[in-house]
This record gives sequence, structure tokens and C-alpha cells, in this order.
Amino acid sequence: MDAIKLVYFHLRGRAEMIRLMLEAAGQEYEEERVQFGDWLQRKPDAPFGSLPYIEYQGKRYGQSIAIATFIAKQLGFYGKTNLDALRIDEISWLWEDQLTSNLTGSRWAKDEKVKAEHRRKTLEEDLPKFFGFYERLLGENNGNGHFVGDSFSLADFYVFDMTDNILALKEDALKEYPLLQKLRDNVTSDPKVKAYLARRPPTGW
Repeated sequence: MDAIKLVYFHLRGRAEMIRLMLEAAGQEYEEERVQFGDWLQRKPDAPFGSLPYIEYQGKRYGQSIAIATFIAKQLGFYGKTNLDALRIDEISWLWEDQLTSNLTGSRWAKDEKVKAEHRRKTLEEDLPKFFGFYERLLGENNGNGHFVGDSFSLADFYVFDMTDNILALKEDALKEYPLLQKLRDNVTSDPKVKAYLARRPPTGW
């Protein structure tokens, strides 16, 4: 894969599954973390006025799921068949649904009462709903801790990132989801990912 530059805020957010794939593949890349105070000045540089975007082969490309899908295809994290790709896409959009349902509000809502209500719904409603989906889909793949086949895919990294976010809110969030625990074990035990996680800057999100 040619040289790539990833531009995003100093957050995990919508760029973390991209970073995880690049790290797992041992792919060299450049990263620029934009400070919030600089964003308005930098916004015209972004293809669609939002982050993340990448610079690749002299052009800029936006939209996080499109970027993640492209990199997954380039680095071999998009399964082996069209049905694998369909399953990966399902999970990518489940992640998006879970993120935008209440989780984002639990972090960014300005009103504390609204934020608290989003957090309650995240843990009491969204957690069992979406983690139940993920657990079932993992079971359909022989319970090996991967969503497709027996190796990493974009879907694994999406859900690993989501469990990071939920565990930050509830330490025992995975106690009823052994296959999600196995997925996390697979990711965190990979030597390249393990090294990345050890040096990853703490951002809280």
C-alpha cells in the first residue's frame, strides 16, 4: 500500500478502527491530530468539512466508513468472499447505529441531565441490544472471536473499539458476553496491536 496520511482529532472516535488496521498490518502511516481550537481554520481543508480524512496518492478522501472500508480492502481485512464483506458491512453499520443512538450524547451533550439520560439509555437499552447482536453473530462464526473466517477483519476492529467505549462507562459490561470477551482477547494479544495499545495516548473516547 502506498504512503498514507490520516487526519483526525486527538481522539479515538471515528478513526480508531482505521488506526487498528494499519497497526495490525504493520503498515507505515503518517498521522496528524487536529486540535479542537484549530478546527475552524482547518475545516476548509477537509473534503466534506469533517474529520477524519486521508491523503493518499496526492488526493484527499473523506467519510470514515468509506475510508475504513478502503483500507480494509487494501490490507486484507475485508474477508474472502462477498458474503464475508456483507457481514462486515452489517457490523460496520451496527457500530454506527450504536454510536449515534445514545453513546455520542452520553459524552458530548452539553446539558448534564440530557447527558445522564443518554448514558442510562446507552447502558440499559443499547448495550444489551447491540452486544446481543454482536454475540449472536460471533457465535454464527464458530465462536472463535472473529466475525468472519479465522482472522481479523474490519468488523473485529469496529467492535473492539465499541467495547472500549462501553467498558469506560461500565467495567463489567462484558460479563454476559463471552464471545465478545474472546474477540477482545484476540485483538489485545496480537503483538503489533498490543504494542500500539501500550503506546496509545489516553484520550477518554
